[in-house]
Amino acid sequence: MKIFVAGATGALGRVLVPQLVERGHEVVGMTRSKPDAVRALGAEPVVADALDPDAVAQAVASAEPEAIVHQLTALGGELSARDMRHPERSPAVIMTNRLRIEGTDHLLAAGRAVGANRFVAQSFGAFRFARTGGPAQTEAEPLEDPPHALEAQLAGILHLERAVTEAGGIALRYGGFYGPGTAISRAPDALMAVMVRKRRFPIVGSGGGITSHIHVDDAAAATVAAIERGAPGIYNVVDDEPAPMRDWLPVLANVLGAKPPRRIPRWLGRLAAGEAATLMMTEVKGASNEKAKREFGWQLRYPSWRQGFAQGLQ
Repeated sequence: MKIFVAGATGALGRVLVPQLVERGHEVVGMTRSKPDAVRALGAEPVVADALDPDAVAQAVASAEPEAIVHQLTALGGELSARDMRHPERSPAVIMTNRLRIEGTDHLLAAGRAVGANRFVAQSFGAFRFARTGGPAQTEAEPLEDPPHALEAQLAGILHLERAVTEAGGIALRYGGFYGPGTAISRAPDALMAVMVRKRRFPIVGSGGGITSHIHVDDAAAATVAAIERGAPGIYNVVDDEPAPMRDWLPVLANVLGAKPPRRIPRWLGRLAAGEAATLMMTEVKGASNEKAKREFGWQLRYPSWRQGFAQGLQ
């Protein structure tokens, strides 16, 4: 197929584009400012601002793709500890919400205009705020209301998923990315790795908040499968082992050569990191990947973060 990838130079785009090229697809990569980086991945670059509807329409019209892949966010490792305390004020989070709403609408409109018959978009599923159900939630279980600080993020996610699926497309709820180019890697400036090494990422309270991880290689492989043979709908793209923070954070620290994370009581975590971050560390639930594995025929290179942290952070 001829495939238009918006966000081709992001953490996932940098892995996804070469995988698509290797499978014989012709890829056009949209970027706001890095055409040489897109070309180095094996794709034809096109420069456009995703928030400019005319620019997006022109970029897609010039490419005439059969499939459009939406991997646009502004999160790229830029979140600080202050952003985690007040995500509703974070410029990166605010821009990502706009990309999930306005950017999605622009790409869908441009796709309709050229008759693109496949649309796959990046959603989020690393954790769920849920008062009912088991520790690994399926796509069929409703997204429940998050803390106030995350309401705008949920609104962006819901808009994306609703718009994409109503148009007959696929929304992929990715787990927490790790691996090269992400916040969890061995790069000296990888945000979470830096915080872990400096012991600024403690286990709060029980540490019972569950995270679903996914290595970027596995996330890209699932995306390729969705593009090639996925049916319309929403899919969790996570590994096989959702795990509480008290389990995975010490393993990550050990892999990174850091001291074990500190432990602090919940009340102190709320003061230091805010209510939203404290809930993420203590109460959230993970996601089940059974639907994606069954319907995509998707096999993970790193079925567990345990294996992935040890082998996949180079």
